[in-house]
Amino acid sequence: MEKTIAAISTAPAPGGIGIVRISGRDAFAVADQVFRGVRQVPTREMKGYTAQLGGAYTAAGEKLDDVVALVFRGPKSYTGEDVVELSCHGGLYVTKRLLQAVLDAGASPAGPGEFTRRAFLNGKVDLAQAEAVMGIIGASGEQAMKAAQAGSSGVLSRKIQQVKAGLFTQASHLAAWADFPEEDVPEVEEEELLKGIRQGEEALRQLLGDFERGRMYREGLVTVIAGRPNAGKSTLMNLLSGCERSIVTQYAGTTRDVVEDTVMLAGVPLRLADTAGLRDTQDPVESIGVAAARKRLETAQLVLAVFDSSQELTKEDRELMDSLKSVPSIAVVNKTDLPTVMAVEEIRSRFEKTVFLSAASGEGLEDLEQALSEILDTKDFHPQEGVLFTQRQRGDAQRALESLEEGEQALLSGMTWDAVTVCVEDALLALSALTGEQVSEEIVDRVFEEFCVGK
Repeated sequence: MEKTIAAISTAPAPGGIGIVRISGRDAFAVADQVFRGVRQVPTREMKGYTAQLGGAYTAAGEKLDDVVALVFRGPKSYTGEDVVELSCHGGLYVTKRLLQAVLDAGASPAGPGEFTRRAFLNGKVDLAQAEAVMGIIGASGEQAMKAAQAGSSGVLSRKIQQVKAGLFTQASHLAAWADFPEEDVPEVEEEELLKGIRQGEEALRQLLGDFERGRMYREGLVTVIAGRPNAGKSTLMNLLSGCERSIVTQYAGTTRDVVEDTVMLAGVPLRLADTAGLRDTQDPVESIGVAAARKRLETAQLVLAVFDSSQELTKEDRELMDSLKSVPSIAVVNKTDLPTVMAVEEIRSRFEKTVFLSAASGEGLEDLEQALSEILDTKDFHPQEGVLFTQRQRGDAQRALESLEEGEQALLSGMTWDAVTVCVEDALLALSALTGEQVSEEIVDRVFEEFCVGK
């Protein structure tokens, strides 16, 4: 028999309320040992989706706190089982005492993601929807939230099912034609078969193409602010952060270590790193900072290259431009509040996007946001239409695409229908693994071990 589990489902920090969730066949029996309602109605007699004010007590009769019991009856609950949620005041001590009282009453501690795992096992959500739950919890911006909400509501799963439906039609026709040649089965038309395979390939390529952009919104872009000393990198860092994250002085070489922060710009989380000014120096401490800056440039996903428009271009400026040929970069021509001396056209010719900005006043920040949106091509990204959002999902979709490509090649090279059928069936298996219809227990374990306890 499946054990009854319990865990704290609110964040481990002081708050307005703390919630202890209980789920399983004995959820009501456990709750009734702890909860005493003011209406003197035990939870086992309460209707689903109803609440009752009362108190929580230890086995020794000590009152822990005033609580509200909220009852959900299976299968119309999050887990598909009987569920009771006990809400107390949100102090860490009282919430932990409440959980201990529930465990003493016979519940077992829930493991990471065990409530959502039971929802999956009880058919309330598929595996892709379950994974979206953690996406909602961890979303750091609007687009990441939209992607996770779409996944949780089944948009991605429905997309996958549409691809599967088309492939299943092809696979069934191939199997019937091969297994029952004496029956009146319509002949397999090569052109129609090829069309169906290519439609599946196109849908999967689109999903895979959106994966990196989706990950960008979830995890943020590793972004380096680079330039020679006194170009205004630290001032730009402070402007984007909205606070004094970096020390700003008129002296070159002030920034000697990498200063980091995460900010939202154009709806994209940027994991910013303000680095030491790039120049040759004899100062041993500053040289370490310069070396760290150059190393950060090697792993950057985006570079904001800052140039001082009030000064002539230097050897360091040109070396920076040369080093960014293969890295997505935006040239930030800074200090536009001062007379321009720099050869701006030379910078324009070396960058896809050039922005004119005064980091000191903030003038031009909207232009920087617009340039970022354009260089990342965010306007054509529609997460609410369903995107892949885990490496596991990406791997399954990639395997399905490769199987279809092999099937197309087998078809075009004149191989037997059996060879094409095997490829289409392999694609169907990979897509079934993506949604969890056919997946090993090991994979399920791996998915839910990433979850927080209580969800």
